[in-house]
Amino acid sequence: MNRTPADLQALPLLPRDADGPVFKAPWEAHAFAMTFCLHQRGVFTWPEWAAALSREIAAAQAAGDADLGDTYYRHWLAALEALVAARQLGTAAELQRYRLAWDHAALRTPHGKPIELAASDFADA
Repeated sequence: MNRTPADLQALPLLPRDADGPVFKAPWEAHAFAMTFCLHQRGVFTWPEWAAALSREIAAAQAAGDADLGDTYYRHWLAALEALVAARQLGTAAELQRYRLAWDHAALRTPHGKPIELAASDFADA
């Protein structure tokens, strides 16, 4: 199933400029890309995605998030994790294991270098 960039118009509150989505950090772009790929594979529709993201944003605001735009992709990632778990593409434990491995990899990676997972990153996960 092929999608065009016009599909991006269906995404709520997506930080963008005239050229498309805007990211403050590489992990934000990675989360965006994973979401787009899962959508292209038919894992969820844009309305399902929009509902999941809206739920995460509303929950964060109810918990005191000032909604200044600096936490948008944290909500994005939480929505992605929720949909992955709901579609049984990964368990909460697996997501936590990878989150810990990424944290470990980030700590051992010199600033400015790409973060790459290694088998040793999962030793503490």
